[in-house]
Amino acid sequence: MKIQGTNLARINAYKQHLQEKKEQNKTQKQTDELNISSEAKQLQKSEKLSAERKNYVKEIKQSVDSGEYRIRHEATAQKMIDFWSRRS
Repeated sequence: MKIQGTNLARINAYKQHLQEKKEQNKTQKQTDELNISSEAKQLQKSEKLSAERKNYVKEIKQSVDSGEYRIRHEATAQKMIDFWSRRS
């Protein structure tokens, strides 16, 4: 049995195909695109904090900073239960 070496024509064709793909990918300019729905835009506008909400957050921050903030475990657990019950 005589061995003739590699078939360079097939290997070169494969390399040429890969090179063409690389060149094609370079020519195609990729861009990222972001589309924001009208509902999301409306939420962004309406989420401006009201004065009442700002005061509430300010009070909580002050109580956390002073070490007086106490977690109401039962209320937190109940809110979690209510949230996951609605999702089922």
